[in-house]
Amino acid sequence: MLVLPSFPEFSMQTTITLWVDADACPKVIKEILYRAAERKRLPLVLVANRPLRTPPSRWIRSVRVGAGFDVADRYIAAHAAPGDLVVTADIPLAAELVANGCRALNPRGELYTEENIRERLNLRDFMDSLRATGVDTGGPAAFSQADRRAFANQLDRLLAMR
Repeated sequence: MLVLPSFPEFSMQTTITLWVDADACPKVIKEILYRAAERKRLPLVLVANRPLRTPPSRWIRSVRVGAGFDVADRYIAAHAAPGDLVVTADIPLAAELVANGCRALNPRGELYTEENIRERLNLRDFMDSLRATGVDTGGPAAFSQADRRAFANQLDRLLAMR
């Protein structure tokens, strides 16, 4: 049985928790999040199906979930509370989180909202159907310095609003 990491240093009702769908999250984004958690004194929970190395911190915890399709996603969806911020590139997870009152940010700095999530889901489904017919749709562009900056800037804006 998995147990949610506890943060006895503060009341969970007075702060947000930062969640990370950590299996595919770029290392540089995790490092930005580590610094933000320390600077803002916010709990940061990284969820993955493999062991993670995190810096020693009273604010940072990792949860290792079992192997399997979407196990980390289901864990995050079950534990993230309205107002929490989740970093994920998984569009269906982001859609579920946004519908439940969470904020979802992808590692390239795009904030998923009620206004744009349906479009993202439709595009994802369209690309999946193209790939299923044998069309080579390519993959995402390589992660760049501009992506890193966009993420850091968006994260700063979101944390300033809390």
